[in-house]
Amino acid sequence: MSSGYQPTSALGRIVHEFEETAIAVILGLMTVITFINVLLRYGFNTGLIWGLEAVTFLFAWLVLFGMSYAVKVTAHLGVDAVVNLFSSPRRRVLALVSAAICIFYAVLLMKGAWDYWAPFAGLDATSGRWFPTGFENSRDQAWYATVDMPMPEWLRFIEPIMNQGETYEKLPRFIPYAMLPFGVALLLFRFVQAGVRVFTGASTSLIVSHEAEDDIEAVKHMNAGN
Repeated sequence: MSSGYQPTSALGRIVHEFEETAIAVILGLMTVITFINVLLRYGFNTGLIWGLEAVTFLFAWLVLFGMSYAVKVTAHLGVDAVVNLFSSPRRRVLALVSAAICIFYAVLLMKGAWDYWAPFAGLDATSGRWFPTGFENSRDQAWYATVDMPMPEWLRFIEPIMNQGETYEKLPRFIPYAMLPFGVALLLFRFVQAGVRVFTGASTSLIVSHEAEDDIEAVKHMNAGN
């Protein structure tokens, strides 16, 4: 997996490599699990009972990882036909306004993501309808488990902490659901980064990709060669 984004700092390169590796691993796991399930089903009339649920969670992880990654590498599609009618200083102002709106949206999304995940982890949800004003007691749902995914033995140490000493028959939901607040937090971070790049003049747009235009130009060059 490659992109036009090139981090400059050592930490940036490490995080960048981690994100690309995580996305590649998720894609690989989805492919392997699906292939094994199809092979077992049509070749041996059996299958991985937990396969479909695992692939569903992995796909959700891929989406949540991908939305922030696409912001970072400016791979999200956008329409800038109207914006390009303005001069460069005004385009920068519009880009900053867009960044502020995206950050505001990500903050709201982050609150919702935390409030949804927190009860499954035995934590308190935030109070306030739009913005977090504190924490309030929420019903402990740490005992909720997945439908088919087995509980790995090496994770049994969490049972006295999360499930009041009770054993988990299946993988607790707070583990796969943890990607929800993590992914949204990463999206918020990337929007802030993009806004800073626009503010400092390092970038002229937020997330607009001209991939379609580049493909059209490539086709024109190919036709011209013929």
